[in-house]
Amino acid sequence: AAAAGARVPRPDGFLYRGGHGGPPPPPAAPRPPRGPAAAARRAPVTVDLGWPAGLPDGGRHGFTPAHRARLEAALPAMAERIAQALPAGARRVLVLGFEELMYAPLRLAHQLERTVTAQVRFSTTTRSPVLAVDDPGYAIRSRLVFPAHDDPADGPGERYAYNVAGGGFDAVVAVVDSAGDTPALHAPDGLLAHLAAQVPHVLLAVVPSYVPAPPRAPERPAMLPEPLRGPAFSSYAPEEVGWLLQDLSDVALEAPTEEREEAVQSGGAHYAESLPVEYQPSARYQELFHAALDASAARIARAVGVVTETVLGERSPRPVLVSLARAGTPVGVLMRRWAAFRHGLELPHYAVSIVRGRGIDANALRWLAAHHDPRDVVFVDGWTGKGAITRELAAAVEEFAQKTGVTGFDPQIAVLADPGSCVRTYGTREDFFIPSACLNSTVSGLISRTVLRADLVGPDDFHGAKFYRELAGADVSVAFLDAVAARFPEVADTVDEAVKELSAEDRTPTWAGWRAVERISEEYGIHDVNLVKPGVGETTRVLLRRVPWKILAREGAGRDLDHVRLLAGQRGVPVEEVAELPYSCVGLIHPRYTRGATGADGRAVRV
Repeated sequence: AAAAGARVPRPDGFLYRGGHGGPPPPPAAPRPPRGPAAAARRAPVTVDLGWPAGLPDGGRHGFTPAHRARLEAALPAMAERIAQALPAGARRVLVLGFEELMYAPLRLAHQLERTVTAQVRFSTTTRSPVLAVDDPGYAIRSRLVFPAHDDPADGPGERYAYNVAGGGFDAVVAVVDSAGDTPALHAPDGLLAHLAAQVPHVLLAVVPSYVPAPPRAPERPAMLPEPLRGPAFSSYAPEEVGWLLQDLSDVALEAPTEEREEAVQSGGAHYAESLPVEYQPSARYQELFHAALDASAARIARAVGVVTETVLGERSPRPVLVSLARAGTPVGVLMRRWAAFRHGLELPHYAVSIVRGRGIDANALRWLAAHHDPRDVVFVDGWTGKGAITRELAAAVEEFAQKTGVTGFDPQIAVLADPGSCVRTYGTREDFFIPSACLNSTVSGLISRTVLRADLVGPDDFHGAKFYRELAGADVSVAFLDAVAARFPEVADTVDEAVKELSAEDRTPTWAGWRAVERISEEYGIHDVNLVKPGVGETTRVLLRRVPWKILAREGAGRDLDHVRLLAGQRGVPVEEVAELPYSCVGLIHPRYTRGATGADGRAVRV
């Protein structure tokens, strides 16, 4: 009657008039048999993914940024295992997820597409019936019907996989969780048998079902001291930053650079167990610093504004800034100043220690969790190189959550410059000269790099650092901050435009810097990514406190590298210009070598 245009009374009292024209609906596709023919079935190949222990299989029980970082790090190896199990010459591959298990199979499919030359497609099984019509203009061309294989709470029933039959796939990778890896999955009329009847090669990958640990009360924090503040510790004003560190100023920790390098590379000591002798800049070098600061202050101010506005808009309206001491601390102070300048906000700011290979100071995290909501904490650093600290922080935050039950810390770092493409929150991805990178303590509040040594730092202590009060005459820490903050008004409008543009861009980290470092490490015969320091900031650090071997400079890098060339000349380090270098410069730390022994190319021979 409705199709004929009759008036149809509705229960709610309203009347509707409607009509229908056009050809009749297409007939339903014939229903496939419940079980495929035995002759068409073949046993699937099982692939051990090497799924990281304790990593959730998706968002059903919560999936934190730390979980995502672990998954992203493991994806290449898992995709490689699948690729090795695929048949030779496979040109079209389907990765088939399992109902709500979508995220992990989708990421595997994306990574597999990068690993193999085959065309990779993705879909999932479902409990939703859809009409299949084998017509070129229809979205659902075919369907497979099979019994549920995960012992569902609503009882046995049918499940569906669409557009597998007739899809022209050479192989299908079925990804299920361990709760769905049941006898019903492998039965003669189960999903795997149906897939084998339609696709020449079937692979099965099982993701361990995640069982969340029962909630527990957060660990009661130890009686930790209050943060250190200037002028008693550092030359910064007390409101600018609180240092979650212990004062080791009276301890002799400095060692000659060559001795430290040998101890670190031989495995006899960790770099955080001692300190390099503080570099005392020459008059010429100080002139370069001030000239560079004058030339780059507006550029830095703009990057500070962009990263701060991004944090306020995407991370938290009232963030707790936690800078990674010490390179991140001047940036944290500047972000705090921008929030006050632009929004009248007085943001809390603390500095904590993180050590490569040892993780973040867990006692500092305990203190922060006891005084602030961890969800408001934003970790801040100066720049990214190859991303080692980015990975270190993600692993450390997850370990802290597992050990203490304290969750909510987001390990994603906000940085002034991200030339390594390692983070999502940044002021710029250009590798440019940041004057705070070209000095040590005298541009960082007169604070040393952090120290972690068992005889000095107990289980309930903060990591340590020294306050070099005796260098006050050479201190430019506050002068650097003031010079940049003075340029805030003139860059405010361009910051707004840049933030809008950035919000529309794909900021997914590509880790291009890590790949470049791996290539350089092999090309120069170093074979250790820890001895390759990319970017202006990291290269400067190499020249100030390590034993540099050589400096690679991008052709045409210009004035940004004036201080690098000066330092290299003072230390007798060659600077080699390289075309198409992804960074402005790269510092190579001297590998251990047999004195006087070189290879055919004149490079040192490692032992």
